[in-house]
Amino acid sequence: MSIIINLDIMLAKRKMRSNELAERMGITTANLSILKTGKAKAIRFSTLELICEILECQPGDIMEFTKDK
Repeated sequence: MSIIINLDIMLAKRKMRSNELAERMGITTANLSILKTGKAKAIRFSTLELICEILECQPGDIMEFTKDK
């Protein structure tokens, strides 16, 4: 089982760049990159809430569950 991060898709839909999101969140672009590439092992609900607030989306818009084959 794995969680796929679709943050790039939502950023494109909102016509926003990663560095703008990172700046508005108050985090480094490197930390945002770790999340975007799916290398993060966890995410705080407060971080997820902030992303959703800024991008005006739901958690399911940026995360997807898939079963491993």
